[in-house]
Amino acid sequence: MDFETLPFWVYIVGFLLMLGPLVVLHELGHYLVGRWCGVGAEAFSVGFGKELAGFTDKRGTRWKLSMLPLGGYVQFKGDMNPASIPDPDAPADPDCFQSHPLWQRALIVAAGPVTNVIVAVAIFAAFFMAFGRPVAVNPEETNVIQAFTEQSPAQAAGMQVGDRIVAIDGDATPSFNEVRRAIVLYPDEELQISIERDGERMTIPVTTLSVEEPDAFGNVSRIGVIGVQGSEIRMEPVGPGEAVVRAFGQCLDIVDMMVTGIGQIIVGDRSVQEMGGPITIAKYSGEQLSLGPLAFISFAALISLNLAFINLLPIPALDGGHLAFYAVEAVRRKPASPRSQELAFRTGIAIVLALMLFVTIIDIAKLPIFGS
Repeated sequence: MDFETLPFWVYIVGFLLMLGPLVVLHELGHYLVGRWCGVGAEAFSVGFGKELAGFTDKRGTRWKLSMLPLGGYVQFKGDMNPASIPDPDAPADPDCFQSHPLWQRALIVAAGPVTNVIVAVAIFAAFFMAFGRPVAVNPEETNVIQAFTEQSPAQAAGMQVGDRIVAIDGDATPSFNEVRRAIVLYPDEELQISIERDGERMTIPVTTLSVEEPDAFGNVSRIGVIGVQGSEIRMEPVGPGEAVVRAFGQCLDIVDMMVTGIGQIIVGDRSVQEMGGPITIAKYSGEQLSLGPLAFISFAALISLNLAFINLLPIPALDGGHLAFYAVEAVRRKPASPRSQELAFRTGIAIVLALMLFVTIIDIAKLPIFGS
């Protein structure tokens, strides 16, 4: 099979157009809430390392573009460095980050990931309003099996045309989209599928089939299928309120899939090669950019959710690590000692750098020059 190849510059442009705006919005969330709370900001940087260009505004904030475009940061007054390690020698000025109440500091830290979630919800809501939601042409045929594929595990297990799938592993499946989501992440696994047949409900164990699906660029996804076909669908318009609700639901589904996938990698059900770092993001960004604005924007929503999820992990130096310290402070009624915070944040930075190195090595090992 011939796969599409793209010029190298497309990956660079796609990566910059993808990560740059999302990082800016993330850090802008921190900055705006910090400004609302009266905290001074010393620097707002897109990227890390040596400054390439920048300016200082009338509030004394240095806005800059830095050499390494793999993130960004806001350094508030009272921070020791871009990782927001508290500076024990900083004066306790009123606009210092550490001088503000605990709830304000927590709000400022949470604002970045929350902004990424809002971006994803806004994109998905706009898609629902533009294209609607999928529904069965005949509502009575919702989730009703219309046909089987060849070598269908569902048919081999005893399911029949006309059966209605109502739940998988005890979780209700009100639409065929839910059926697919409940199956696709579990190749070669036994699922308990509940059906309705002639007014009676029964549960049939079905072992999914593992299928590798390549896309137009040669990227392969290993998914689970049971070999059933549903009824014809149409797109039904939705209003703004329902679009937002459905967008939140889609975000929760994606996060659930991310958590499930990570869990499967940890226990060995999936290969670590399914992980990806900056090179993988650049590759997919370029590919989605080549497919048009809708595909690129949809992928941006997925990456925005990933940024929110990663930043909320309870690792010191990430937003989630700061929030974990604030939770401890709320329980103890006093902050952890400056020494312990500095040690934890430095350890967190080491962990983050090690993870970045690990996924980057995986990215490099997947390049065609190493035989993928």
